[in-house]
Amino acid sequence: MSHAVKYLLLIISIFIVSCTSQVWHKQVQNQRQEIDFNFAWKFSLSADDTAYLAEYDDSQWREVRLPHDWSIEADYAEQGRAGATGYLPGGTAWYRKTFTTPNDSNKTQIVFDGVYNHSKVWVNGYFLGERPYGYAPFYYDLTPYLHTNGKKNVLAVFVDHSRYVDSRWYTGSGIYRNVKLISTNKTHIPIWGSYVTTPDVSKSQATVLVKTTIQNDAITNKKLMVVTELKDAAGNILTTVENPVTVSSTDGTKINQTLDVNNPELWSPDSPTLYSVVIRLKENGNILDSNTVSTGFRYFVNDPQQGFFLNGKSMKIKGVNIHHDGGLVGAAVPKGVWKRRLQTLKDAGVNAIRTAHNPASAEFLDLCDEMGFLVQAEAFDEWDNRKDKRKNFNQTSELDYITQSYSQYFAKWAERDLKAMLYRDRNHPSIFQWSIGNEIEWTYPRYTSATGYWDKNNSGKYNYYWDEPPYSQAEIEKRFNASAVKGAELAKTAANLAKWTREVDTTRPITANLVTPSVSHFSGYAEVLDVIGYSYRQSIYERGHQHYPNKMIMGTENWVQWHEWQTILDKAYIPGIFVWTGINYLGESNGDWPTKGSGSGMLDFAGFTKPSYHMMKSIWSDEPHIYITTQPLADSAYQVVDDKVIEKESGNWKQVKWGWPSVNHHWNYSNNENIAVEVYTNQPGVELFLNDKSLGVRYLKDNPDHILKWSVPFNQGKLTAKTVNGKYSHEINTAGEPVAVKLSVDKPVLNADNYDVAHITAQLLPLNLSMKMASPFITKINR
Repeated sequence: MSHAVKYLLLIISIFIVSCTSQVWHKQVQNQRQEIDFNFAWKFSLSADDTAYLAEYDDSQWREVRLPHDWSIEADYAEQGRAGATGYLPGGTAWYRKTFTTPNDSNKTQIVFDGVYNHSKVWVNGYFLGERPYGYAPFYYDLTPYLHTNGKKNVLAVFVDHSRYVDSRWYTGSGIYRNVKLISTNKTHIPIWGSYVTTPDVSKSQATVLVKTTIQNDAITNKKLMVVTELKDAAGNILTTVENPVTVSSTDGTKINQTLDVNNPELWSPDSPTLYSVVIRLKENGNILDSNTVSTGFRYFVNDPQQGFFLNGKSMKIKGVNIHHDGGLVGAAVPKGVWKRRLQTLKDAGVNAIRTAHNPASAEFLDLCDEMGFLVQAEAFDEWDNRKDKRKNFNQTSELDYITQSYSQYFAKWAERDLKAMLYRDRNHPSIFQWSIGNEIEWTYPRYTSATGYWDKNNSGKYNYYWDEPPYSQAEIEKRFNASAVKGAELAKTAANLAKWTREVDTTRPITANLVTPSVSHFSGYAEVLDVIGYSYRQSIYERGHQHYPNKMIMGTENWVQWHEWQTILDKAYIPGIFVWTGINYLGESNGDWPTKGSGSGMLDFAGFTKPSYHMMKSIWSDEPHIYITTQPLADSAYQVVDDKVIEKESGNWKQVKWGWPSVNHHWNYSNNENIAVEVYTNQPGVELFLNDKSLGVRYLKDNPDHILKWSVPFNQGKLTAKTVNGKYSHEINTAGEPVAVKLSVDKPVLNADNYDVAHITAQLLPLNLSMKMASPFITKINR
């Protein structure tokens, strides 16, 4: 066993899922039942195309509990797979579930939060519909096709992910998000039919506007009383309003109600206080239906000159991008896994998340509401034209079947998929921006060619990331307008998406992540946006603000680097950034076998912190922080000149992009080997000690790269970094030969609900520590 590391942390976490019977959630005092429909499904990867029939024999199929991702269950393989999607397969599969109709049900609907992808659904052999987009939530009315006499019903879902390289990142396959069965009265509030906003908010008073849609499928008119309550987090009723309404038979109507509350507790990342709005439909005192919506009081201002303000206070967005997979659990991520990862990010000062590059699950957004994260909710990575899944640009090669993607369905489905996201998610207080697209300009050649970066005569002269465009703004506009439009026009598509967004919600600004803002600002694209997101374009923040001072600009993709944050600190008009990424993700690793995913995250695939995490924490968190990393000086970016550790290439730190140096968190090297020691901290000065001998003090004010540095000849023992005031310290020790494994768990008790999870970490211990830590969770290593 090597001495090279002190501890070995497993690159996976073991998830223990508690077991119990299926849970049915029934609200009291009304006929609405929201049934957890995740249990007792049958699954097959090899069933034939008659599996939709009710009488089909599925007795030999495997039973699964949803959410379920079949791709992550397979072996990784280089051949016949693609790094773009993590070297895992797609394919086709069937799911079936047998159930009885809930008692006293007049209307029964099923809600899928996401199926990847090309899903088709049947009940009792009747076709209900299809959904190509794997991230769109959707629902179907089962009522006309159900057996109500106690006879069994059969739901069948076909999933066609045979186009398994249809994305640039790992998608997963199957019914990978939650499913619910909703049973209501014929007179009811439709799914996503309650819309709660807070149009007037201050510290002393707030107004809640509740817009409720009522559908009456009964054959008689209904005279109803709509009773709506506002409750605080403890369940106390703060205020109630009730209004009469008449709904014609087989028709619908909408009603607006206003509730006022004094001295509201405002929602923010620091204090994510939630309230609930309960809407009931009553007929002659009897409750026909009810719906509960979580909400929060907050208000924000986007000022193109002064930045972002939440609840009247200036605030910088300390954001991260997050893809939807959870490492070894794939796309079917348990809520407890997300909670652990999000809490770790929050501990580093992260206050915002961009859902790259698709709608997140409802469960994920619930956590953001509860834990206090602002969310930029994104809809699409492709519009009219496809991207090369193995690269980021537009696809110029011939399209083959396995890379067929959403762009083929966008024209027909975009409005429905976008509005499904908006209707489902518009009540979340965490969401503060709607993003309609990510780096869309790559697929519209007029945009990239007009900038001049990639002109043959400019080859090697201008760097897209660090230089302003080679042409003046007037010349760029001239070049763009002189080029012919081929196919769909980006600006018109953007206008449609923005229009559809505002038809559903006008309480949040619309944004997009732009790669060629020097073109998009004038082409009509940025005109329909409220906030302009820049993708790795810190070099033109000032240019954009100078030419378009009335548009708010922010970073929506940025490197996990200090220089990205430093660039905006003195620019009030840039409200913040979203770094790429918060967590490592599967996929986007084409040609890098056996690498299965991207290592750009602040957390690794198992949710453990990385050195870049500690750098960002030292920048973003007010909590005192200090962290040591080491690496051989010969392998580092440094050299020693006049007893000072300086960069080999002066100023190189200002242009570091996605990669983080291969630094270590250990003190195990060859005797007298020169080691570059880095300390990441938010404290003014740090003194380094080796075996209690001082190696000198370094100050942040003398290190513009925000890294304190020493060159230390290696000797075994203890390396300690202490703040100059002596209050805070961090140490690493030379590790001995590993002789035991220590297991630790992040929670001692699991809820028996089939959903709760625990993370178990295995840690290799040297002899000295294993002797001190006698524990039933320590296992000796036999040699």
